[in-house]
Amino acid sequence: MVKRYLPVLVALSLTGCATNSELNKNIQFPDVPESWQLTESSIEVQDDWLSQFNQSQLKALVDEAFLQNYALRQQAYDAEILEQRLIQSKADFWPTLDADFSSGRSRSVSTDITSTSHSIGLESGIEIDIWGKLSAAQQQANLDYLASKALYQQSRQDLVASVVSGWFNLLTAAQLKDLSERRVENAKQNLQIIESGYRQGLNSALDVYLSRNELNSEISNLEDQHTSLLQEARTLERLLGRYPSGTIASAVKGVNLPLLETDVPVGLPSDIITRKPELQSSWYQVLAQDAGLAYAHKQRFPSLNLSASISDSASELSDLLSGPSFAWSLLGSVTAPIFRAGSLKAEEEVARIQLKQQEQAYLDTLYEAFSDVENALTTELGLQKSYVATQNASENARAAETLSFEQYQKGLVTYTTVLEAQGRSFDAQNALIQIKNQLLANRVDLYVALGGDFTESQNNQEDVLINE
Repeated sequence: MVKRYLPVLVALSLTGCATNSELNKNIQFPDVPESWQLTESSIEVQDDWLSQFNQSQLKALVDEAFLQNYALRQQAYDAEILEQRLIQSKADFWPTLDADFSSGRSRSVSTDITSTSHSIGLESGIEIDIWGKLSAAQQQANLDYLASKALYQQSRQDLVASVVSGWFNLLTAAQLKDLSERRVENAKQNLQIIESGYRQGLNSALDVYLSRNELNSEISNLEDQHTSLLQEARTLERLLGRYPSGTIASAVKGVNLPLLETDVPVGLPSDIITRKPELQSSWYQVLAQDAGLAYAHKQRFPSLNLSASISDSASELSDLLSGPSFAWSLLGSVTAPIFRAGSLKAEEEVARIQLKQQEQAYLDTLYEAFSDVENALTTELGLQKSYVATQNASENARAAETLSFEQYQKGLVTYTTVLEAQGRSFDAQNALIQIKNQLLANRVDLYVALGGDFTESQNNQEDVLINE
């Protein structure tokens, strides 16, 4: 029962000491299942998932992306702007103090007298927060800032995922290019053998044409793979903030795609509510909108302002603040909206509707988070089975390729049979590389969906923005 209502408990803990909340009137928290559909594991989600891939280059690439990625820096600046907005909202509780100095010279046409005047003054004012309107505004600014910080943390997670996936896509493209190069070399060797047999009268002209066609097709495929390699390299370079020259492709020589053989501790569905920064940001936005509704409601109440001023004027600068013209004033005023033709009421109703809208956005984000995990678990299970089947198919296809060519040289099968066997073999190898990459990409998606952090501890990243 506790797990079932965990979202409500989380909501109350995040709300803190908020008052006049209308959340309980509108939002209906969903029931959270005890476990994910395809697993009963309750082992807590582990952090530091980046090290699970055992790729030494990834740490350096991630660090470079944090420093240079332009989209992430924009997100960091958004958080810093909202931090300054929060400072502004706190300043509303303090009195203002303004200084004024003026100096003038005038001449009367009728009397032909020239006069000089100087004045100086200080004026201070403050609004007394008797209804908590300023407190609501400050609370909204604070929650907006927290939402932006959480969104920045989610952006960091997404950037790491993009960099890791981009690196594996680059490795995949490089391995596919290597496979295409082997296919070209294999087609060249076949052509030499076929042409030699044709000159000896052992093969027909049709076999020669088929062999030449196969070579040209493989050369064309190789060029396509070379283009794909450069495109993947440029995509990764953009994430790193580099000029998209494609030169990073040279860094993947000798590096193979890792094979994942361990399962991921997925924890409980209720865990991601507090772990995933995107959900935290969405909930902070709900609370901020709730505070905005409170502010809109209190805008209809009277405002109490106090102001004080001191001033002095004299015809000579040296006489300022020392003459009999020194004056002071203290004023209290109450302003209340009497007639606004329903404007303030409509503004409050807009805030109320926006709160309901934000609540639905949070629930949509929550269910999407659950869906992402469930889909990733389903996809991983299917890909693992596909990998085993494709690996077996690749081994059988290679054996059939070797056997078919041997039988062709003995005159037992036609060259068309050889081409078909070779095509199946290379297609199976291609598919095996692709499935390996899909497994890696899905594993990255699963880590992000679970809210696991790429470092050892998520907490040590909470207050890190642009100046890291």
